Amino acid sequence: MLDKTIPYAEIWMCREREWPVEEKALPEGFHFAFYQEGDERDWAAIETAVAEFDEEAKAIDYFNEKFAPFPQALKERMLFIINDAGEKVATCSAWWKDTPDGKRHPLVHWVAVKPGYQGKGLAKAMMTRTIKLLQELEVTSPIYLHTQTWSHIAIGLYQKLGFEISDKNLDGSPNPDYEKAMDILAEIEQRKD
Repeated sequence: MLDKTIPYAEIWMCREREWPVEEKALPEGFHFAFYQEGDERDWAAIETAVAEFDEEAKAIDYFNEKFAPFPQALKERMLFIINDAGEKVATCSAWWKDTPDGKRHPLVHWVAVKPGYQGKGLAKAMMTRTIKLLQELEVTSPIYLHTQTWSHIAIGLYQKLGFEISDKNLDGSPNPDYEKAMDILAEIEQRKD
């Protein structure tokens, strides 16, 4: 769940593609599945549940614009975690982003776990599986991840998996939010002490 009680600042993180990652198993009662036609409704429900969108219709519009044009890639790159009741409770994509200079960059995209299922190790298992997928599917390095200060709890997980906060955007340009983001994260850490 996004913590919208703190100021927003954009964050880019990256890790070397070649760095090893130990795949974590899902807890009992859960399994992975790749996207199948019609799963966009589940994707929208998950992303709306964590407050990435304020309504599912907006999430569907985003999906249709950014993901739907790549039906084969969806079947190989968009992961879901499903519980024993058949409910999709988490999602993440081993995606990519093209930059204007013609380069393609591996991207961990739209990590989300429904409230009520957070804190069970699902995100860690999903992230390690996604990193492994990117290592298999992509040839360039590093692997990028776009996030924000509202996801400060998840940033700790990303760092444990080798991602480092960058002062640059994916295209190499300076991230104008970098200093603001670092100040916000430092303030959050001070409150914990």
